[in-house]
Amino acid sequence: MDLRERLNAAMKDAMRAKDAARLSAIRLVGAALKDREIELRASGGALDEAAMLAVLGKMVKQRQDSARLYRNGGRPELAAKEEAEIAVIAEFLPQAMTAEEVAAAVDAAIAETGAAGLKDMGRVMALLRARHAGTMDLGAAGALVKARLG
Repeated sequence: MDLRERLNAAMKDAMRAKDAARLSAIRLVGAALKDREIELRASGGALDEAAMLAVLGKMVKQRQDSARLYRNGGRPELAAKEEAEIAVIAEFLPQAMTAEEVAAAVDAAIAETGAAGLKDMGRVMALLRARHAGTMDLGAAGALVKARLG
């Protein structure tokens, strides 16, 4: 079952269960995917599974940042709402890679691209982004690539 089908099924389940918070988060995901699809359609592109996962990853990151700011600002109830949305969105993301899997993927990408120094970091990161979008923390992977090449 693809991501859209899973979203529609989850939306129907949330409606049946009268779970307003879950339904709201699922609708936010649907709206974000629709917005991205419209943007891509204007430029002649199409929304594929990797692009959908990138949108979901961006949504999670935005909510993590918001939750942190709310906690620092003394608004734990708003932080809890953001964290609840993160939990719903994360259900549709693939399982995140472990540190060992990230290290193995970085080593494989370095070997495949023939990277020899920091000037080749962009090619390695592009390969990792293409293959592991949504499953790999690219910030941590970037630091690892830099350490291995530098």
